[in-house]
Amino acid sequence: MKASAAEGTGEEGTTPPADAAAADVAVAVPSAATGGPVSHAIFRVARTHRMIAGQLLRRVGLHPGQELVMMQLWELGPQRQADLVRLLDSDAATMARTVRRLEQAGFVRRCPCADDKRAYLIEATTASHALREQVESLWRQLEDATLANLSPTERAEVLHVLEGLESRLTQAAAQLGA
Repeated sequence: MKASAAEGTGEEGTTPPADAAAADVAVAVPSAATGGPVSHAIFRVARTHRMIAGQLLRRVGLHPGQELVMMQLWELGPQRQADLVRLLDSDAATMARTVRRLEQAGFVRRCPCADDKRAYLIEATTASHALREQVESLWRQLEDATLANLSPTERAEVLHVLEGLESRLTQAAAQLGA
């Protein structure tokens, strides 16, 4: 991942690397983003994290986001598609595509919902249960890649900061009507 950029370095939009290993990965913040270097860094981190997740998930026949659907199904059992949309803060069209692709791959099946004749329950197949250990292992690999060389205290602090950012952004989204 590229090092974050901040102000006060003497060079507009760049930050000296925190250590020698990061020296070759410093990135300049585009001048249009200098008012939001943290937001720019979050974008870069999220993009790179998703790219690595995608590479790891391809090994087991999944795409980023599909594993999150499977995690919910493994944890909660069969769910209506609308419930998956709510649980994963997704939209109906994206979830429909995701479920269709998971169904084509043999990881989920649709069953009529006894309570609502218009809805179907999405349930994990036996084949997907065999996938669970692999997904859990891949997530541990992603976590290790993300937090390599951080102490347990530093890892806890990263999580705390991210949870705070998520809370503030969720409040901001609600105020914007998102």
